[in-house]
Amino acid sequence: QVQLVESGGGLVQAGGSLRLSCAASGRTFSTCAMGWFRQAPGKEREFVATINWSGTNTYYADSVKGRFTISRDNARNSVYLQMNGLKPEDTAVYYCAQRCRGVISSNPGDMDYWGKGTLVTVSS
Repeated sequence: QVQLVESGGGLVQAGGSLRLSCAASGRTFSTCAMGWFRQAPGKEREFVATINWSGTNTYYADSVKGRFTISRDNARNSVYLQMNGLKPEDTAVYYCAQRCRGVISSNPGDMDYWGKGTLVTVSS
């Protein structure tokens, strides 16, 4: 049983930065890949970033490349998303997800566990 809890969301001005955290509890494994997804009102959930179990491989959506950085600290069972140069279009609920099977994936359907999300609002 795994629980993922996101934190760090809030209201920021365009061009600002936020650092999201995702803490895993329960039966977790450091061999699991982790990912961040987001969903804006009226939009479908979309991939943001993912990181493999060792933290050596990362992948980003084109919309956030160069601005967002995903990282993890297995000793703390945590994954982070550093968001710089935020834009109004980044406004969404950000979800942490975990995949413990197969290869790293950006497909929401491949995730095993989900957090409940944290809201990020970027004002103009």
